Amino acid sequence: MESAKNNPLIFDNIKKLYGRRTVLDDVSGAIAPKAITSLIGPNGAGKSTLLGILSRLLQQDGGRVSFYDWDIKDYGSNELAKKLSILRQANNLDLKLTIRDLVSFGRFPYCKGRLSELDWKKVDEAIAFSDLQDIQDQFVDELSGGQRQRAFIAMIIAQDTDYILLDEPLNNLDMKHSVQVMKTLRRLVEDLGKTVVLVIHEINFAAQFSDYIIALKEGRICYNDCTDAVIASPILKDIFGIEFDIIERHNKKICNYFNL
Repeated sequence: MESAKNNPLIFDNIKKLYGRRTVLDDVSGAIAPKAITSLIGPNGAGKSTLLGILSRLLQQDGGRVSFYDWDIKDYGSNELAKKLSILRQANNLDLKLTIRDLVSFGRFPYCKGRLSELDWKKVDEAIAFSDLQDIQDQFVDELSGGQRQRAFIAMIIAQDTDYILLDEPLNNLDMKHSVQVMKTLRRLVEDLGKTVVLVIHEINFAAQFSDYIIALKEGRICYNDCTDAVIASPILKDIFGIEFDIIERHNKKICNYFNL
């Protein structure tokens, strides 16, 4: 197993069953720090399940997740929440909250709801980082899908963890808002030194914004490498079962799979 000095988040021989169905089958790997790692693969490949296990939202049936040399199960909830944050697909709120109220929830592991001057400073910095200052007093339930997703990401930014895990953060977003979200995640890595792991379906967003890609298929990791190595026609065909034509523009790869 790799040292936590190089890879603080390591998963080893992870197995997950749903009834008699094996969703993850002895999956092992490590998450590169201070980078964006995208989990890709067909529906049912185990991407969201692996992300859930890495965040401790799900309990594996075998194997171990090591986080800074500790078994992740040994962390207290509050202690873990200061090091690792997770944004799930469904974020439903029954409360009438402004964006600023929502973002302040990210400080809960530190202040238990009694925000100090430092906590509010972190809230304001997260709102500014997400370019939400002009609408911070609007209610979350009145926002567009893209604004709402950016507000939830701002909450995660305010939580100020080294590791940020997101399950399909582009789900139901249009192209413009998807680009805004991915640019924000890119800046989290480049400007703040965060480590971002996300489940993503649109292969071109993975190709344009990721540093590394972990590809799953039928509950196993079939590829785990830098983005440039994975974004190749034969590899993508093996993962998804369709033909790809890879076009290179400005040192980036674009995946054409519509006209083949």
